[in-house]
Amino acid sequence: MDPANPASFNHRTELLSTGRRYHFVDQLPTNYDPATTKTIVCIHGFPDLWYGWRYQIKPWVDLGYRVVAPDKLGYGGTEKPEDAIHYTSRRISDDIAALMDLLQISKAVIIGHDWGCFMVSRFALWHPDRLLALVLLSVPYVPPSKEYISLEQMVERFPNWGYQLHFREKSTNAEIEKHLSKFFRLIYRRRKNKNSPLRKWTLPGGLTEVLNSNAILNDTGFLTQQEFDYYMSQFNENMNGPLNYYRTTHYRFQEEKDGGLMPAPRADLPVLLVVGKDDPTANQGALEVTRKLIPQVKIELIDGVGHWVMVECKDHINESIPRFLQNTLSSNVHTKL
Repeated sequence: MDPANPASFNHRTELLSTGRRYHFVDQLPTNYDPATTKTIVCIHGFPDLWYGWRYQIKPWVDLGYRVVAPDKLGYGGTEKPEDAIHYTSRRISDDIAALMDLLQISKAVIIGHDWGCFMVSRFALWHPDRLLALVLLSVPYVPPSKEYISLEQMVERFPNWGYQLHFREKSTNAEIEKHLSKFFRLIYRRRKNKNSPLRKWTLPGGLTEVLNSNAILNDTGFLTQQEFDYYMSQFNENMNGPLNYYRTTHYRFQEEKDGGLMPAPRADLPVLLVVGKDDPTANQGALEVTRKLIPQVKIELIDGVGHWVMVECKDHINESIPRFLQNTLSSNVHTKL
């Protein structure tokens, strides 16, 4: 399991009971025992892959956990339906449950980052009995809304979400594919200059301006050149699926309304939220909402770290999450921490 070599991981592609074919990495510890080994299921965000967990898989397997990391629907080697209705949180949650069924895992530790964070928080509502613990990376908990709030209304409240209006448009597929290298350099860049004109890509209309500008992004940011090349190979002419998640706002609201979801995960579920202090996604108000709705949550704020916590502070993530699990789960997993 070499992070620099994607082929060194154990890859599988299987048809789930939901009718969708998923690619995933399934890594077993040397002392694997289906009766006692705990499984960690890792759900990535945008724009990412199973590969987003490359620095976590081996350390956690070495601690005795089974680690499963799928490409979400629309990504990498997983099926890529054309229509956005297939990408709702209920359907993705059902896919996660079906993947666990396929692997004969009744309950697991479920971890998500970015969009994956939102999906696993909904998995905790749609399939509450399938979790041993819930770990949220970078994105605080957002409860189901009692009333429909359009994306336009959300952007009025939070202008930095303006890029989501852009992502919602089908024309964005071709625009990003045309500038794919620049887009990934922009997304994974190191944000040292808070006044950089590149920061305005999050504002309404800003992404088109940045992608079509003469702004030069020479380095690959948090990615090594090998990692960057792998991402390029996986996303070439393949942005419709990833962007479809931004086209599900009304579908998700209707599902949650019809499903009568609870406002928060079950009260006895161990929950950890890890956030980089330099990540604009997690403001103080959002953290307070999480604390109010999930009183048992443990929140870790990491100085000098932004959005890509699995890479930016990989050692902290690799050690902190198993420590949290060790402290909250009665487990037969022997760890080195």
